[in-house]
Amino acid sequence: MSKHGTFYWSELLTPDVEAAKAFYGTTVGWTFQPMNDGETYWIAMAGGVPVAGIGPLADFAPPGVPPHWLTYLAVDDVDARVAGFVAAGGIVVKPCFDIPGVGRIAIVRDPQGATMGWMTPA
Repeated sequence: MSKHGTFYWSELLTPDVEAAKAFYGTTVGWTFQPMNDGETYWIAMAGGVPVAGIGPLADFAPPGVPPHWLTYLAVDDVDARVAGFVAAGGIVVKPCFDIPGVGRIAIVRDPQGATMGWMTPA
């Protein structure tokens, strides 16, 4: 498991996944593997190691949200940590949910308005 309180994952949410894959493939040499057969979420690979994800913005964000990188922080117990986050003045954007084989995740916004994911990796 990743160390509590460390950055764990980043993903690009974009309306044009294929253009993003072409751009990052050319500029940093990433290759891409689909997360699961038939899905539109891609794992970016650097030297055979997963380094980021790229997915369609419309699948993950409400209308009007611009393309962006979303960073995830590893936490030891996402449910308990999110409760503390809210008690300290943070806002839950998307409540805790599970992605099988990946982990338990919540999307949160801190009191200054910065949005990020918190997750307990599987």
